[in-house]
Amino acid sequence: MDALAGLLDGPRARGAFLLRMVMEPPWSVRIEDRAPLCLMCVSEGEAWIVPGGAAAPILLRPGDIAIARGPEPYTVADAPGTAPHARIGPGGTCHTLLGEPLEESMRLGVRTWGNAPDGRHTLLVGTYQQMHGEVSRRLLDALPPLLHLSAGAWNCPVMPVLEEEIGRDEPGQSVVLDRVLDLLLIAVLRNWFARPDAAAPAWYRAMGDPVVGAALRMMQDDPAHPWTVASLAARAGVSRAGLARRFTELVGEPPMTHLTGWRLALAADLLRETDATVEAVARQVGYSGSFALSAAFKRVRGISPQEHRTRERGGGQGAGWQPGGPQADAAGRPPGERRP
Repeated sequence: MDALAGLLDGPRARGAFLLRMVMEPPWSVRIEDRAPLCLMCVSEGEAWIVPGGAAAPILLRPGDIAIARGPEPYTVADAPGTAPHARIGPGGTCHTLLGEPLEESMRLGVRTWGNAPDGRHTLLVGTYQQMHGEVSRRLLDALPPLLHLSAGAWNCPVMPVLEEEIGRDEPGQSVVLDRVLDLLLIAVLRNWFARPDAAAPAWYRAMGDPVVGAALRMMQDDPAHPWTVASLAARAGVSRAGLARRFTELVGEPPMTHLTGWRLALAADLLRETDATVEAVARQVGYSGSFALSAAFKRVRGISPQEHRTRERGGGQGAGWQPGGPQADAAGRPPGERRP
């Protein structure tokens, strides 16, 4: 498994919110849906994305694409100074700023919405409304609040497919659109992380190192294997001390700490998504049994695996991660145990 494959193994669209937005200036829409991830691409005209805070607005031209990482609100408009006339809330609900519903009055057809059927500005929008799980969190943590690729910086054959499919109303169409959206996300991220200014996480950059990358791939491919620093070093063809030093230097944490974080992330997702026993989950991710997994889970996360499962399935605070909250870091450490 390569770095991007591991990163993208978590986020798969399920009932994603997709639409074609057709607008005639002046127009401005305030996005307050708290969605974890939204992709926007201009097919005609242009659009400005105005993030909250002090960040500068970004202009999208035809073929450009942007990814907004929630839950912070932002505005999409024909110009940065245009006052919003509509607000998008959770689940894609649409109202005026005074709370009057707009879904029906601005509906222009199947998955098509806007203020004019022949508007000069057209955007394709795909929103991941939920991203459950620890592996998905690794993806979101690796992204800036607003990512932008110009048309000249990437080339994706998926865009024409999305534009063709988004207006269809056929059996199974939502599943088709989910998969096309996933492919588009992968294409964007593959281009983004290849950029020198992308600020990819240390573990992702370390995948390019012949020694540390080999060790990381071994951990990702077979987390259940009883890895030690010595066995990883032997497979990578270096000394134990050499691997430990280089791994810590490039990744920012020792090999076994990183492995523990990866195993617990996988275990957390299995506990939420499957009915497997704690014993079965433990063996699947590399622990000798339920006692060993429970001890590691409590030490790192402060709760037992069963408590984690109950909290996630009960819709409590841990269900449906939103970036910006008090989550554990990439090594599985809760906020109070993070290192600067």
